[in-house]
Amino acid sequence: MLIKKLEHIAFILDGNGRWAKKQNKPRTYGHKIGMENIFPTILLAKEHDIKFVTMFCFSTENWNRPKDEVNYLMDFPKDVFSKKQQEKYIKEGIRVIWIGRRDKVPSKTREALEDIENNTKDCDQITVQIAIDYGSFEEMENSFKIVFNDISSKKMTIEDFTIKNLFENMYTKTSPQVDLLIRTGGEKRLSNFMLMQLAYAELYFVETYWPDFKEKDFKIAINDYNSRDRRFGGIKDEE
Repeated sequence: MLIKKLEHIAFILDGNGRWAKKQNKPRTYGHKIGMENIFPTILLAKEHDIKFVTMFCFSTENWNRPKDEVNYLMDFPKDVFSKKQQEKYIKEGIRVIWIGRRDKVPSKTREALEDIENNTKDCDQITVQIAIDYGSFEEMENSFKIVFNDISSKKMTIEDFTIKNLFENMYTKTSPQVDLLIRTGGEKRLSNFMLMQLAYAELYFVETYWPDFKEKDFKIAINDYNSRDRRFGGIKDEE
């Protein structure tokens, strides 16, 4: 059995609204509690010596949600990544990188995310990618445009092109491929999230809503990953 060390784990933070509904609370309350669960989960990943974590917080499609909900989600970075909270990230050696479009979010959102990016750039214990206004189709389209411009300007030729060129121009260019994807909330789909980076990832879907996803759930997911036979196109010895 081939078990690749778990280096990069990605999360689709699903179920916040449904969790809130069960509490007879507004959907925004579910997002509030869900966002408060980000930092403890990062610490759990760090304890397991996982070097990269990606969290899908807001997709390019989420702009279609009710305006009040969108506004709330655009406000959360300035609270979750406030100066006081940044001290905790820096103390734990957590580097934060924002992946996604930067030209559509409100200025306050962009400033909060770019501020923590800048202030944690020298942290080296664990890297956390926060996906906000992120969509895999948009990311690939943007990467293709960069490569096309390089070919048009004769910086490279079409014969030189490889898939590596696309990865080098993606938002996630500084991180390795995802080893394990965890989606909470019971849905079993990728929702336009890191489609190329998930090419060989193990997928783990759990009914637990994101606000309720705690240490025991995290350990169960890791144990499930470690029980899988990752062959990367090969076969078992006995086959």
